[in-house]
Amino acid sequence: MSSTSSEANLKHNGAASLATEESSHLLEKAANGEKYGSQKADQDSLLDTMVHTSDTPSKTLPQYVAALSAAGGAFAAGTLLGWTSPAQTPLLDGEYGFPVSESAFSWVGSAMTLGAAFICIPIGFLINLIGRKLTMLLLVLPFTLGWCLLIWAQNVEMMYAARFLLGISGGAFCVTAPMYTGEIAQKEIRGTLGSFFQLMITAGILFVYAIGAGLDVFWMSIVCGLLPLVFGAIFVFMPESPTYLVSKNKNESAIKSIQWLRGKEYDYKMEIEELKETERKIKENPVSIGSALTRRVTIKALCISLGLMFFQQLCGINAVIFYSTDIFKDADTGIDANLSTIVVGIMQVIATFVSVMVVDKLGRRLLLLASACVMALSTIAMGVYFYMKENGDSVESLGWLPVCSLCVFIIMFSIGFGPVPWLMMGELFASDIKGVAGSIAGTSNWVLAFIVTKTFVNLKEALGSGQTFWLFAGITVVGAIFVFVFVPETKGKSLNEIQEELEGKKPNQNQSNGNAI
Repeated sequence: MSSTSSEANLKHNGAASLATEESSHLLEKAANGEKYGSQKADQDSLLDTMVHTSDTPSKTLPQYVAALSAAGGAFAAGTLLGWTSPAQTPLLDGEYGFPVSESAFSWVGSAMTLGAAFICIPIGFLINLIGRKLTMLLLVLPFTLGWCLLIWAQNVEMMYAARFLLGISGGAFCVTAPMYTGEIAQKEIRGTLGSFFQLMITAGILFVYAIGAGLDVFWMSIVCGLLPLVFGAIFVFMPESPTYLVSKNKNESAIKSIQWLRGKEYDYKMEIEELKETERKIKENPVSIGSALTRRVTIKALCISLGLMFFQQLCGINAVIFYSTDIFKDADTGIDANLSTIVVGIMQVIATFVSVMVVDKLGRRLLLLASACVMALSTIAMGVYFYMKENGDSVESLGWLPVCSLCVFIIMFSIGFGPVPWLMMGELFASDIKGVAGSIAGTSNWVLAFIVTKTFVNLKEALGSGQTFWLFAGITVVGAIFVFVFVPETKGKSLNEIQEELEGKKPNQNQSNGNAI
């Protein structure tokens, strides 16, 4: 990289060489801004450890703290996903004092996905208008109101409205939290911090499974309703994204944010100057949303992100999560329903934690490919078991097969196709289009989640359980092929390098160009 060689020259040639490097660096950034979108260099400057900061001490602990705090919203969203499992039987038995049919409960479960799909695109505009931090703090209000409606519901219609409102809050976090994390993290730890989002979702699912085993639906919902308030009380102390602050000409606040994230000893001057310079380029060369969306690089990134979201949902994960209790029951395992869901939740958390630890070492593609291949084998095995059972074959000696297959499926999903698509959504897009494009990808994810959740029972009735799992397996195989052919490796690459790869440039092509300047 040209910046690395310039740093060496700086040590030997003094201030004159520094001036030359700064000029070259800014010219290169301006050229890339014109090609990929004027704001891409903005994110690049923030997310990477640059030439001018490589010898300056930079702390990572504050970045971990901020990322975990932001992921607290994902924890709350996880409780929404997991709530249906422990709540299903009590609600069908009339615990709330009014009848809830199986059909009505399916709408209670899936209304959340509709709310999430509804909000994803509007939230993309809101976070650029009022900021990442304020947006997430304001989401505490609909989150709390939604839980209140659910806790004191008087009829099933109130439950529909509550779950829809909760889905709005959860879906908004799915767009905002990954973007915030991507903008505060250095590239060396960007993958790890980006994986916190999925980790906290699985932790939220496990949490509601665990408390649901000991509490009735009313008190379980009250505990869940307190979580957004806890998140707000913690996140209010976190800094706003420096990228957003500079875009609003709040340079002093941006300096404080950088120092909070990198440490007081960190030399912020060059980083803040670069943020200001790229912001100036943005204003000189404004790019409309329509123009940004039709760029070749944006179209390619959007296709990859939408593809990953498609295969994440169509592998059948929400069907497995929402109906894990039924899968254990149908398998005649004899395992208590509450215990089975807790076991599933524990496996999710452990596997996602493993992904957090290795995603910046093994890379995104390897995790996705391994995840897809093993998930396909697992769903094939589940399909074989349920096909034999439905056709009257003896399966008494095979009770272990669907349980083991389910466990392996959950583990491999949590390592690869669970966290990585959300992580890569924050890496593939230039920042001038990231809010809108990320929202489109998020909307597609939740729409697909709704379709899978609502049609799983219908597919089982129309095709049979075995054939339904085979259908998921076939789609997952196609997903593995998609990853192998189209998905680039983003491990350890700057956003600038990722955009160049999407453009079709060789990794060192721009480096030589930069040196030539």
